Amino acid sequence: MRKIVFDIETSNAFSEVEGSGPEALDLSVVAIHDSFDDQYYVYTQEELPKLWKKIEGADMLIGFNSDHFDIPLLNKYYPGDLTIIKSLDILKEIKEQYGRRMKLDQIAEGSFGINKSSHGLQAVKWWRNGEYEKVKQYCIDDVRITKQVYDYALENGGLKFKEGGKMNEIKLDTSKWEIIEDVSMTHALPF
Repeated sequence: MRKIVFDIETSNAFSEVEGSGPEALDLSVVAIHDSFDDQYYVYTQEELPKLWKKIEGADMLIGFNSDHFDIPLLNKYYPGDLTIIKSLDILKEIKEQYGRRMKLDQIAEGSFGINKSSHGLQAVKWWRNGEYEKVKQYCIDDVRITKQVYDYALENGGLKFKEGGKMNEIKLDTSKWEIIEDVSMTHALPF
């Protein structure tokens, strides 16, 4: 199964745009981990055509808040429809099981004791200041953490998080996560 773990950073914030949907924002970079070659890649808006072939070859897209944020924003640039490719949104899985949303940082700290290197609004500031390499590295760091969270959940059947000084566990049914869906068409572009 070819899995693409991905994350997006933007060049602006919701407070600066009209509308509340992710499509109102502008992409600065998207980073991925491609299980096909076990490599990390990062793409700017201008480099997105290089990304499409990798995405078209994927059996599943994996992200954190990706169904609500990353896929709709990336679909703004994609010449096809990313929603027809199987996706797994780890945050959606958490919310369905635990009843509320939580931050990637909270899950990473509880599950394996690491924290994110920064946050999205800082990435917007870096982008504006021309510190593009910092944004790229931050986005790759988030992809690494998302991949670790995914792998941890698969291996342990759940995730952990700290709250109020107490360690909590979220049980997740991961049994169907890596089943390739039998559909007649899983891709949108003719590669």
